[in-house]
Amino acid sequence: MREDWETVKLGEFATHEKGKKPKNQKTEQDDVFKFPYINIEAFEKGVIETYTDGEKCRFCFEDDFLMVWDGSRSGLVGKGMNGALGSTLVRINLPGIENNYAYHFLSSKYQEINTRAKGSGTPHVDPYLLWNYDFSICSLAEQRAIVSKIEELFSDLDKGVTDLKKAQDQLKIYRQAVLKKAFEGELTKEWRDQQIDLPTAGELLGQIKEERQKHYEQQLENWKQAVKAWEEKGKDGKKPSRISKPKIVPEVEQEDVEKYDKIPETWHWSRFGNVTYKIGDIDHKMPKTVEGGMPYLSTGNIKANGTIDFNNAKTISRADFDRLALKIRPERGDIIFPRYGTIGRNILIDFDKEFLVSYSCAIVKNILNLMDAKFALYYSISPVIKREIKRYTVQTTQANIGIASIELFVFPLCSKKEQHQIVQEIESRLSVCDKVEESINESLEKAEALRQSILKKAFEGRLLSNEEIEKCKAAPDYEPAAVLLEKIKNL
Repeated sequence: MREDWETVKLGEFATHEKGKKPKNQKTEQDDVFKFPYINIEAFEKGVIETYTDGEKCRFCFEDDFLMVWDGSRSGLVGKGMNGALGSTLVRINLPGIENNYAYHFLSSKYQEINTRAKGSGTPHVDPYLLWNYDFSICSLAEQRAIVSKIEELFSDLDKGVTDLKKAQDQLKIYRQAVLKKAFEGELTKEWRDQQIDLPTAGELLGQIKEERQKHYEQQLENWKQAVKAWEEKGKDGKKPSRISKPKIVPEVEQEDVEKYDKIPETWHWSRFGNVTYKIGDIDHKMPKTVEGGMPYLSTGNIKANGTIDFNNAKTISRADFDRLALKIRPERGDIIFPRYGTIGRNILIDFDKEFLVSYSCAIVKNILNLMDAKFALYYSISPVIKREIKRYTVQTTQANIGIASIELFVFPLCSKKEQHQIVQEIESRLSVCDKVEESINESLEKAEALRQSILKKAFEGRLLSNEEIEKCKAAPDYEPAAVLLEKIKNL
């Protein structure tokens, strides 16, 4: 910090007041209920949900700063609004300081405040951390100049970030276009024309039916052995759940696919449930948690980046695990298909590990000797499946989709040889997308780092040039920082 600047602890002069929930609220504004209730929705998005009559309220104003005090966004600061202050927000005022200068200072501390929030349940701002920040004071003329320079630099930065995010959106559209063309047979059209005696989808479907029956018979034998062992142990614990026969899902009718693009003549419209060993979930009764037991995942453990968080998974006893696993267990080559909340955030299991997934997810058991697991995965996240999900999803408090509906999803079946080729065509294109996206993400991280660097320099007195500083000193209202600080202390 420069020698001609002054420093004061933020808590020594900032005023603040926490909001509270109004006694009376209405969704419509009238002559009595005329004060907007400023909650987080209003603070972040400008959306007013309710109005109050002002009884037992605390108010905030446009020249205040509002900070989220409680919750995952704690520490987030924004410019104030006129209304009744929400119970999770705090109004902050820095008297004698140029408003936007104060705003940018508080904004620069968001990341640290948020990551160092207190509380084992709902996180909240650590007041000791906030009020002990050193606040750098310079002349009002220089404060205005610093704000102007910050906003000029941020404007250029924001434009670049907007362009990068637009490119990200275009990549998402391109990925979906690749998947759409892949499952219409367009990506393998030339390849298909060069093939001789390519097996038909109808032949493959017959092999799949036979394989499903063999798999069921093996499962049934395993169940019989489990029941026998249970009986020999005096029927201790729950009896193993009976294994159901492979479900034959009704064939596809023309009306089921008439809104989709045509597929090649050698392909065949089938259903997801007819080209897999099984699509199912485990018993809906939650087993007891046992420390150090076997992993039992839920949708919360399925991450958007296609990974599984085993570290925070629930664990159950080995006995419960073995009993539940008889019905269905995830294995290498299977697809985990979340069916509550984030429906369709599917991932392929490409590793060997013993674990179970709760009934919030379906397990798609792929027939690996006849079907390419990646072909099934890519189709399960394609535009067609997204339309199928929309068709069958039940909209309640939490969107969900049943196993029977997933089984009914239409499926464009082709020979396994062509499935392999389609996967190669998809991945050659998506690998380019991955590299571009990685570059975009790196650029976004650099942009954010640059934003923080700008703020850091600003409040260390290193953002303005010597010429700009001298210009501030020549301003009509210029007064040294020490004089301004003395005035602030006397307010």
